Amino acid sequence: MTTSVNPPADTPLAVPSLAVPSLADAEELTCDVLVIGGGTAGTMAALTAAEHGADVLLLEKAHVRHSGALAMGMDGVNNAVIPGRAEPDDYVAEITRANDGIVDQSTVRQTATRGFGMVQRLESYGVKFEKDEHGDYAVRQVHRSGSYVLPMPEGKDVKKVLYRQLRRREMREKIRIENRVMPVRVLTADGRAVGAAGFNTRTGQFVQVRAGAVILATGACGRLGLPASGYLYGTYENPTNAGDGYAMAYHAGAELTGIECFQINPLIKDYNGPACAYVANPFGGYQVNRHGERFVDSDYWSGQMMAEFAAEVASDRGPVYLKLSHLPEESVSALETILHSTERPTRGTFHSGRGHDYRTHDIEMHISEIGLCGGHSASGVRVDDHARTTVPRLYAAGDLACVPHNYMIGAFVFGDLAGADASQYSAYEGELPGDQLRAAHELIYRPLRNPDGPPQPQVEYKLRRFVNDYVAPPKSGARLSLALEAFERMHTDIAGMGARTAHELMRCAEVTFIRDCAEMAARSSLARTESRWGLYHDRIDHPRRDDASWFHHLDLHKSPSGAMEFTARPVAPYLVPVDGFDPVGGPSRALGEVHAEDGATAGSRDVAPVAAPAGAAEPERAGPNPTTTSPVPQVAATALTGEQSSARLLELVALAEEEPELDALQPYLTDPAATVRREAVAVLTETLPPGTGTALATALRDAHAEVRAAAAASLRELVETLPAEPDLRDGLAAALAEPDPVVRAAALDVLRALRLGDTGLFAGSLADSDIAVRIEAVRALVSVDAAGELARAAVGDPSREVRVTIAKGLATVSAERPARDTPAAADPAADAIEAALTGLLDDPDALVRAAAYGALGTTGCPAPLTARAVAALAEAAWQVRAGAATALSVADPDVAVPALAKALADSNADVRKAAVLALTRHRATEEARAALATATTDSDADVRAYAGRAL
Repeated sequence: MTTSVNPPADTPLAVPSLAVPSLADAEELTCDVLVIGGGTAGTMAALTAAEHGADVLLLEKAHVRHSGALAMGMDGVNNAVIPGRAEPDDYVAEITRANDGIVDQSTVRQTATRGFGMVQRLESYGVKFEKDEHGDYAVRQVHRSGSYVLPMPEGKDVKKVLYRQLRRREMREKIRIENRVMPVRVLTADGRAVGAAGFNTRTGQFVQVRAGAVILATGACGRLGLPASGYLYGTYENPTNAGDGYAMAYHAGAELTGIECFQINPLIKDYNGPACAYVANPFGGYQVNRHGERFVDSDYWSGQMMAEFAAEVASDRGPVYLKLSHLPEESVSALETILHSTERPTRGTFHSGRGHDYRTHDIEMHISEIGLCGGHSASGVRVDDHARTTVPRLYAAGDLACVPHNYMIGAFVFGDLAGADASQYSAYEGELPGDQLRAAHELIYRPLRNPDGPPQPQVEYKLRRFVNDYVAPPKSGARLSLALEAFERMHTDIAGMGARTAHELMRCAEVTFIRDCAEMAARSSLARTESRWGLYHDRIDHPRRDDASWFHHLDLHKSPSGAMEFTARPVAPYLVPVDGFDPVGGPSRALGEVHAEDGATAGSRDVAPVAAPAGAAEPERAGPNPTTTSPVPQVAATALTGEQSSARLLELVALAEEEPELDALQPYLTDPAATVRREAVAVLTETLPPGTGTALATALRDAHAEVRAAAAASLRELVETLPAEPDLRDGLAAALAEPDPVVRAAALDVLRALRLGDTGLFAGSLADSDIAVRIEAVRALVSVDAAGELARAAVGDPSREVRVTIAKGLATVSAERPARDTPAAADPAADAIEAALTGLLDDPDALVRAAAYGALGTTGCPAPLTARAVAALAEAAWQVRAGAATALSVADPDVAVPALAKALADSNADVRKAAVLALTRHRATEEARAALATATTDSDADVRAYAGRAL
């Protein structure tokens, strides 16, 4: 008889359980500064602390190279305060208004004043921010006041650039990175932070750390509410951010604040990604209801905006869409490149699966699950303007810290502040607290003692379903009280969770963090008996804002008895005055514990029922049972670990860790195998030895297209860090003759950015056969103010896209322009620009004519062209009418204002918006002000808002 050695297909394979390690066998690590979390803030904190001389240990539960919310890249900066484009005080005021006045302006002002320096620092690392042809930052105005949005065309590489900095030889000597180590508790002694306790998420080994200071940079609590899909990890925020730092800070005794102010975002319906209005808006996209009307009256992205959004979705004017279908092909293509790569690689697949295309379908939007996040809302660990928490030597930075609407730049700024301040401390030399180590050990390894208990996905699903049922807005005291009861019961479920592997231990520990955050959110929401921040804290039983009682921060902390206690802390006097808010400071008000309301019965009871007789059998209590817990979709995850077959490739991988010089890489850059040369380009880009630019320029002429494309991408990625050397110029100039258009376009782009070219070098590419190359040639000629060459090319190029680029570029070419009422002096460049734009006004393509009229709004609109702009307000294409309105913004008001006033009745909202913005520049006249007053009741929210601001 033959016996099968394999179990039947439906029999689960037994996974041997990990043994519980002894506390005495813990691995101990020592450092001056311990950084927990290797994402945005943590990476910067480690770099700065090391630069200040500290011995740094960076712990990351995943791998620093790919971890954090920044891992997939960033498409832009939402809060760039660039000199000449925005003022720090304006930004502080904007954030104050967006947060209903409940802010510590001293922290927000750090981001406002230090953000530009951080942009420049990141640029020195190789992070690429969008610039115009003259090298100025291409800041966009997305909100109605203030220009703060700075696109990042190569934003997908941000984390790779930061990791490259961490791996620099001088940093490797000061920064020790321990990947796959997850702290669960911050250790304290004598009232200050002295280290952390955690474990290795691969081996399960217990790890204890002694440190001089601890910086928490673990990100938001993104896995709090349950997404509509029911998928645990299908969250708007990075799902690996489970509130680790919130829980660790709380149990270490630090104060948290604003936890009742949730993060809620608009997202794509049925997809866990943002609709990305910040990205689409500069291209002309915007949010509309099903009638195509813009409806959001509030300006900055805030809870009030989300309240308007939710109301529109729920009304008969819903659904709500991100409108893109009206955009030209070149804009749609550019958006697809950004949204389907940097933002979410699966996004294009999602739309394609539904048969949707941005050219024919606008993007239906919905509302995300709730989360906690300082960077996008205002809930987190309380910090001062140096990232210090209320526990000495414990710091918090990034989305974990309560610095409202801090975003990526704010995370970098506060990571930098934390690293600098923490670097003054040296490693703790006392005995680590045994009771805290034992408690952390029990929290980590408890699931191993019950391997057959309910698995983490089922327990977590049940917990987060309660969050959705009872904590998500609109909130009420009754539902929040039921939430507290549910979360208290969840202690038993969590204690019964089973695990067999170190990875499962990590997930189980995360559930404890989520439960802590859920209780904090419910108790904080119950404590603040008012509505504030729009949808973020909408109490239907307390529907109004109550500044008299609640113009306070709501702080919470863990009492010595283990209870959650609250304090109402008055908002400190502002550094920047803001109309409508007048904080006076003063002493805090202790609120103590917040208890659940009585919700056991539905209404009053006159007579209580008789209790069961003594000795009667009690009903059997059900313990944790995996068959009765809430179901959760099970997703099988397969890790693909392809084995490299080439010895040369393996050599390169090893060489990359040694920070090789160019000579060591040269044999691989000339290897007979294209795959090796391609990998050599990648290693060269990561390690960046001297001579990198010239070597990459040489690789542009490689025989294999894949190698050339990699070299072109690397040159664009590294352009901010490459020295403008003659050899590099020569190599790029030679590449302009290559047959590959990808190479020619990249060479022009880098020559322009590094200021290595001139009119003679660039002009020849205006006749290139490839559209993308000609566009780069136009941008390059604009950068050297070659008005004559651009003017000659304006009407002759066969591509609409190129002619549009020329029209827009002519508006930015430097030329002395006379004032409107001053006779024009002889200026060949200005005359050439005006003649070229005049010619483009006759272009057969409406988008070219629109761009030409829009350019006149910058260059000036003399009388003959003013008449043409007035006539163009009657053209069939709305883009032309909008461009004509822009041109009239600088025309003679006696002619322009009456025409613009009539344009306020245009059927297209974008034309009316352009007319309002043009009239704003003429608001010194009574006629313009009267016209603007009529626009304050327009059906379009943007038109109303801009008209109101003008008045």
